[in-house]
Amino acid sequence: MAEQQPTTPAQKQLLLQKIYVKDLSFESPKAPLVFTTNVSPQTQLNVRSNAQEVAQDTHEVTLTITVEAKDKDSTLFLAEVAQSGIFVIQGYTAEERSILIGSFCPNTLYPFARETIADLVTRGGFPQLLLQPLNFDAIYAQAVQERAARASVAATTPPAAASGETH
Repeated sequence: MAEQQPTTPAQKQLLLQKIYVKDLSFESPKAPLVFTTNVSPQTQLNVRSNAQEVAQDTHEVTLTITVEAKDKDSTLFLAEVAQSGIFVIQGYTAEERSILIGSFCPNTLYPFARETIADLVTRGGFPQLLLQPLNFDAIYAQAVQERAARASVAATTPPAAASGETH
């Protein structure tokens, strides 16, 4: 009788294969007048990420950062970068993979995106823009909670009421 070897779980691997700029944009609609007036810019930061599987166990994760500087209702500049990375993620459960894609991967891409935004803004003629560190673990946890809350509301709303149909 042959001895059975215990099955070992697949070895966990997380490999970063490539980091690249997928999209880049800078606009300064009020240039050159913006440089000759006294303005008090207020900046607004928007951060989002998405992922797609490009091969088995291989995901492209894209972190998009948009920064808009305004003075009153006037846009001084708008800078946007979509920083992407190719990650091989093997041997993880679906939940672990989701956490890696939603938190670890954007956190890995963020320093590259920050540097690109800072360079864009400076090359656009504006003072250096230093983006503060972000807690992607907290951002991911909040997104999971919001999705669960929306799913809970959708599950408790009757279909006729949700669609506005009457029978």
